Amino acid sequence: MSVRKRTWTTPKGVEKSAWVVDYADNGGKRRLKTFTKKKDADAFAATATVQVREGTHVADSASVTIEAAGKLWLASAKAAGLERATLEDYERHVRLHINPRLGAVKLPALTIAKVRVFEDDLREADRSPAMIKKVLVSLGTMIADAQERGLVARNVVRDIKGRRGAGEKRQEKRQKGRLKIGVDIPTRDEVKALVAHLAGRWRPLILTATFCGLRASELRGLRWQDVDLEKREIRVHQRADRFNDIGRPKSISGERALPAPPMVINALREWKLACPKKDTGKVDEAGEKIMVLDLVFPNGTGKVEQLNNILRRGLHPFWLKAGVSVDSGEVDEDGKPILDPKYTGMHALRHFYASWCINRRTDGGLELPAKVVQERLGHSSIMMTMDVYGHLFPRGDDGAELAEAEKAFLA
Repeated sequence: MSVRKRTWTTPKGVEKSAWVVDYADNGGKRRLKTFTKKKDADAFAATATVQVREGTHVADSASVTIEAAGKLWLASAKAAGLERATLEDYERHVRLHINPRLGAVKLPALTIAKVRVFEDDLREADRSPAMIKKVLVSLGTMIADAQERGLVARNVVRDIKGRRGAGEKRQEKRQKGRLKIGVDIPTRDEVKALVAHLAGRWRPLILTATFCGLRASELRGLRWQDVDLEKREIRVHQRADRFNDIGRPKSISGERALPAPPMVINALREWKLACPKKDTGKVDEAGEKIMVLDLVFPNGTGKVEQLNNILRRGLHPFWLKAGVSVDSGEVDEDGKPILDPKYTGMHALRHFYASWCINRRTDGGLELPAKVVQERLGHSSIMMTMDVYGHLFPRGDDGAELAEAEKAFLA
């Protein structure tokens, strides 16, 4: 590999110069790369020497632009059978955020500095921290896909993540995970007030969410065949996404069996008699439509219920009836303050279920082990459970066990 200076004269008689790196790539093919400054040429030569030796170098001419890599990545994601909602998120990230700013850049030319500028641009465009994080994850996954295709040697996005301190990550998780009872998690009194006001078709759904901890998507996709009223058990095997498409839980740990308390089972037993049935599209011998029980919490026609309907028509009105509300800052036509529910999403009920499990005791008087709580929530790892709910677990750090150990030692 050599670095040499090249000079030439333009047709207009202007003398110009540049620095050229002359080298052979992994396959022995001769490559030339031109730089304006010698220091840039030397830096490239040093990096390329190591990459060629390790067999990871990809020349610019053998690679593609980020826009082209995005098309390949989206095509492979679709072929892998990812959920429609996930594919739409990926496509939106590429179309609205990545391509307008980085689409014309060749993959090997993407540097850490350019990714940092890209991140700053998103921030200046008033993108939320959560959105910026999602877009960077998509960009990193796209480059990983290009790596597997041999289009680029280095994933600079993941290099950045690796360089950011572990302490910063721990602090971020710690701050994010500090859910507060009465702020993020309904109190027992608030839930008691909610349960006391539940009625109609929303009662069994909200009770199941509160005392079984199913995610909203899992509730919307729950089937009667997965509810065992005799064993008092609910099994989670599928979910409904925001497009109402039915699919498997996102992870293996999402498939689980949950014990259901008597109050939930009794409500489900009553609801089963009135639950709307699904039209199979078939008719019997008398020409009547064949209707079957399918989803546990469908809409009026037996199809998947919309999440906003559950919130707007079900959960929110009952929170208000229970008096669990906050002042919206607006007034009605009579000048009275308009109240909003204190907890606006279904996930608040799941948070309550987690805290309820953590503070429950077994028949032997022991708290439920953290591993059991993780399994009931359907978390992929115990670390996830502890990051979010670890501060809610009872702490036996009063020193009593140390005193007992000291007595045993001195005896």
